[in-house]
Amino acid sequence: MSAVTADAAFRSVLAIEVADELAAIENGVRAFAGPLGYDRFVLFSASAAHDEVLQSIYWVEGDWFGDGESVDAATYIRRCPVTRHILEAREPFFWTKTVGDDGDLYKVVRVPRGQGIHGLQIPIFGPLGLEGAMSLGGERIDASPQARLALGLIAEAAFLAARRVFEAPIDSVSKLSDREREVLAWTAAGRRQADIAVTLGLSERTVENHLRRVRKRLGVLTTGQAIRVAIRNGEIDA
Repeated sequence: MSAVTADAAFRSVLAIEVADELAAIENGVRAFAGPLGYDRFVLFSASAAHDEVLQSIYWVEGDWFGDGESVDAATYIRRCPVTRHILEAREPFFWTKTVGDDGDLYKVVRVPRGQGIHGLQIPIFGPLGLEGAMSLGGERIDASPQARLALGLIAEAAFLAARRVFEAPIDSVSKLSDREREVLAWTAAGRRQADIAVTLGLSERTVENHLRRVRKRLGVLTTGQAIRVAIRNGEIDA
């Protein structure tokens, strides 16, 4: 990494780490990634322990599919199959998308080349394994090792800051009931809702209702976030 890139990355990380709102996090990412050719961004929480890898999207921006339309979370999940590759990755990886007769073709590549939309997917790992990811894209991106390393630092800082902004403080959450704690513990262990229902003698709807109440009690948006907060609060074991 050149001295200029390293200094710029360091300043962006510092700005992101002290951000107290999502807009400031977004500005910090754009300030560094924009000059490198990246103008599309997705930042989300994720988990390898659930059927749906992507748990909650914090930020999505840019013309991801080349049609000039804004992209919401549901559209991104449906149309970007490269997201699931983070289950097999242990480090950031480049991808490229071309348009052919059969539609969009995504490939994971060592170095993006040629026309099309190219990008970098950065998995974020923590005590629970895969916890989130960031994807950045553009048509003319800097895909150098220096950029890859720097953007990895930026993405991790952005994810941790966004999670802090979206999750409730520890002292503001309510205690879980014994049954809610039990259902959440089985979920954290990677069990599907149907399996939990059979194990506990409940219906799948009841299991889902318990998880919904857990999310409400803990003041979070997703079950993955609820698991992290519950472990942090000592409600369930890691």
